[in-house]
Amino acid sequence: MLNLVVCLKQVPMVTELPWDEKTGTLRRDLAPGMMNPACKHALEAALQIKEKYSAHITAITMGPPAAQEILYEALALGADNAILIGDRLLAGSDTYATSWILGEAIKKQCPQFDLLLCGAYTSDSETAQVGPQLAEKLDLPAAAYIEKLEINGRTLRVRRLVDNFHETLEMEFPALVTVSMENYKPRYSQLIGLENAFGKNQIVILDTKALGINSAEIDKHGSRTKVRKVFLRNTQKENILFTGAASIAVTDFLNKYQSRISAAIGKSIEEVKTVHEQ
Repeated sequence: MLNLVVCLKQVPMVTELPWDEKTGTLRRDLAPGMMNPACKHALEAALQIKEKYSAHITAITMGPPAAQEILYEALALGADNAILIGDRLLAGSDTYATSWILGEAIKKQCPQFDLLLCGAYTSDSETAQVGPQLAEKLDLPAAAYIEKLEINGRTLRVRRLVDNFHETLEMEFPALVTVSMENYKPRYSQLIGLENAFGKNQIVILDTKALGINSAEIDKHGSRTKVRKVFLRNTQKENILFTGAASIAVTDFLNKYQSRISAAIGKSIEEVKTVHEQ
């Protein structure tokens, strides 16, 4: 039986993220959360591996107590157990610190894993860094933006789209992949899955003490990046009405905005006119 670990993240369910301008971090308490879309595809890939090859799935996330919601969702869909890493000392962690903490938790809780699956990126930051950084910290072969996985014994074959070319790679277990959103369409939870998810306590909650991590290690391996400033750009729209006959209105429009139009299409208006006349 294969041992799979799926790294999940809870992200805000809003289009304009609630930032704390003083700390440069997201105010996750001000917006309802959901499972990161790309993580859903990674979970679906794990579920399909479980159905085809027989596997045990552990879902893991790092976040506040509310992040248990996405772990219950993972359990309802078919994960076998779940781990929440929650500690106020880890609040505001960047990708470097997050990958280090996840690595420490996986080494302690899932030492015999065969495959780690992550979403290719998250909707609240889109850095795409945690997966590769986690592979580096655990010294694993890895491939990103995977759209198809096949397993033959202890060998994993993956396909990904890179620069409009399909690339096929092979690696030995244990390994890590980040899953893109082209395939592995997420499934819906069934009623029996919801009953199983809440029927027994399958979520293990860990803090830094349980992981054997002290403040000195947090200072050493903690966040390396700091957000200097967060702001929203103010945009203003100008409504302009062109009147008169159509030919006159079009001419006035082109005269007023020809520089912007030329910059957008990469050609001057005169070039476009010449090609049209020919």
